[in-house]
Amino acid sequence: MNLYDNAPMEKGLFDGLRGKHSLQLVFLVSLALSNLFPAPTFATSWEYPFVVWNGYMYEVVDEKVSEVDRKIGQVTRYSDMETYAGNFSNAYEKGTNYWSIQNINTDEAIAVEVSDGVFKKALRRGEYGGGKYDYFSIVTKVIIVVVGGSCVSYFVLKKLKY
Repeated sequence: MNLYDNAPMEKGLFDGLRGKHSLQLVFLVSLALSNLFPAPTFATSWEYPFVVWNGYMYEVVDEKVSEVDRKIGQVTRYSDMETYAGNFSNAYEKGTNYWSIQNINTDEAIAVEVSDGVFKKALRRGEYGGGKYDYFSIVTKVIIVVVGGSCVSYFVLKKLKY
């Protein structure tokens, strides 16, 4: 017989945590971990009006274009408050057409049809990363929360000898 067999048991922090309560623990731990990694925020104003085409940002400048070649795309999403993936613009409405410019490579510039038959030059400024970061952040956050919540829950349940 052990000296401690008749001793009163101390109430542990996780005593009575079984079944549906363990799922509640996983949820609470995951919720707490998700708050450690807030979603990124983006500025609601930009230095200049732009359009995005084929993953590149083009700054729309105040220079008219008279000789366009062919239609190459259009704005698929507009917002002056948030960033989006795809052919996004912070200045031009959905449906605004993009055109190639005669004798100018699209790696250098494109034309934006600002009104019927009126085109402005848009100079390529570099790769657009606005929409890409959102998806990476969401996936990373989900992975951290799931793995972290599972690890904490595993150790709690192990302590309970579940």
